[in-house]
Amino acid sequence: MTTATRTGRHPSTLAPLWRSTVGKKAVMAVTGLVMLLYLVAHMLGNLKVFFGPDDINGYAAWLRTIGQPFLGHEWFLWIARLALLASVVLHGVSAYQLSRRDLAARPSKYVHQRRRASYATRTMRWGGVILGLFVVWHILDLTTLTVNPVAEHGHVYQNIVGTFGRWYSDVIYIVAMLALGFHIRHGFWSAAQTLGANNARRDRALKLTANGLALLLTAGFLSVPVAVMTGVVK
Repeated sequence: MTTATRTGRHPSTLAPLWRSTVGKKAVMAVTGLVMLLYLVAHMLGNLKVFFGPDDINGYAAWLRTIGQPFLGHEWFLWIARLALLASVVLHGVSAYQLSRRDLAARPSKYVHQRRRASYATRTMRWGGVILGLFVVWHILDLTTLTVNPVAEHGHVYQNIVGTFGRWYSDVIYIVAMLALGFHIRHGFWSAAQTLGANNARRDRALKLTANGLALLLTAGFLSVPVAVMTGVVK
């Protein structure tokens, strides 16, 4: 008699699903799509810098009041941040565990084979590491303002101009956004395969969508530091 039978409880399907390779890939796909939606919204918000200080500063202030009076001040932001953090953690843990399984299951005599797959895998792994480090820097720079040279709370426009007025901030941001583009390109295609959205008829459209999203988001995010560096935004 099993433990579940003795206690009268049915075993949870979540634990076996999480432990399975398919389950971890599904978690990566779903959390990846959540983060992709956030990135699209975040990029559109960033582009408000081109409309001047009042526009983007007003947008930042509005984000803190979403849901009022039902929600308190900044409650929506904190709910969104916690949901995003959970997605990042689940995505990262799943990626790490799948990577360890892949290495453990690969026979040593096949180490030099499957070069194409290995290239995509290495790109995703290192891209994930770069993006993880960048998120820490980005939070310290434009959220907590710990390393921002201007550090004026509520003055997003001025903080953006201040941070991209430093060459090393530009380098960090550009490298991270290029890594993001590659990550989205490979990740979107992998998520489509995991969720069963791809087939022979849709493969071309999905690949074009992956490339288009990667290019659009990379260009959109990079337009802000480039605009500051060239004096378009000052």
